[in-house]
Amino acid sequence: MLLSQYRRPDGRIQVVARDGTEAFEVKTEASLYDLAWDCAKTGTGLRDRIAALGLNGAVDMERLYAEGSLLPPVVHPDPAHLHLTGTGLTHLGSASTRASMHAGAKVEDETDSMKMFRMGVEAGKPANGASGVQPEWFYKGNGLALVAPGGALTSPEFAEDGGEEPEIAGIYIIGPDGAAFRLGFAIANEFSDHVMEKRNYLYLAHSKLRPASVGPEMLVGDLPADIRGVSRVWRGNELMFEKDFLSGEANMSHSIANLEHHHFKYDLFRQPGDVHVHMFGTATLSYADGLVCGDGDMFEIEAEPFGLPLRNRLTVTPPAADMARVRVL
Repeated sequence: MLLSQYRRPDGRIQVVARDGTEAFEVKTEASLYDLAWDCAKTGTGLRDRIAALGLNGAVDMERLYAEGSLLPPVVHPDPAHLHLTGTGLTHLGSASTRASMHAGAKVEDETDSMKMFRMGVEAGKPANGASGVQPEWFYKGNGLALVAPGGALTSPEFAEDGGEEPEIAGIYIIGPDGAAFRLGFAIANEFSDHVMEKRNYLYLAHSKLRPASVGPEMLVGDLPADIRGVSRVWRGNELMFEKDFLSGEANMSHSIANLEHHHFKYDLFRQPGDVHVHMFGTATLSYADGLVCGDGDMFEIEAEPFGLPLRNRLTVTPPAADMARVRVL
């Protein structure tokens, strides 16, 4: 089942479900957040709740996409209680690329990135399903940084680069007792500043403080072990970049359970009612192939299990007033 939501002309959020080629409105005035919170309180499965509610008429998802009405699969009524985070160095494709750059190096000469890769390969998929080696982890922002499908990914004027990262994201809600519940998985564009990151790896935290987009549709159920998608960059009608990407645990050095464990082991991330969008890493970047993305370029990411592709345009923010200057009260 794929779930999505759009904003009606009156401002109300409408939930949409799809089990095949057609999408239908769910018979509810509740948002997906409201439904998920109620499921977490009652112990009801999200798929079961949708089935109990039933469906209304068919929905033209492409028309809603073109109109700019689609929303991320889940939004929080208070954006400060939605957390955008992610893990890196988790995919075998990335590990192979990095390893080829360090061929012949001794273990003691490895970069921290290579050490992290090796640790993941050796202990990222523990037999007990969790509690393996910690992954690289980063913070991107709160719900204010979550961009709707079709929306603009804004690169600040001080940025050195704005590039796509095609990923899979897990979407979660924290129940009343502090337990984390996974709602599903969706395609994500974990938009980052790769020039800044390359300049010095300790700038990683700065490079990740950018918006991200997720959706349009959320897969409810298990994540396929082998996911094969395509990442594209368009400049007008010209295709500037197109490359396959692989994800799913068959192509990762960490299990999803291990990545989830090392995020939700912190009490801070188990606050009742909070929503988490946690991205699992990538192995494909147009930046790595030499493309410099510019203002107006369109990112397009798709993979068959997740329905409609995720499209976002890059927008560069013009210089603004010096709001970073601290004032004394």
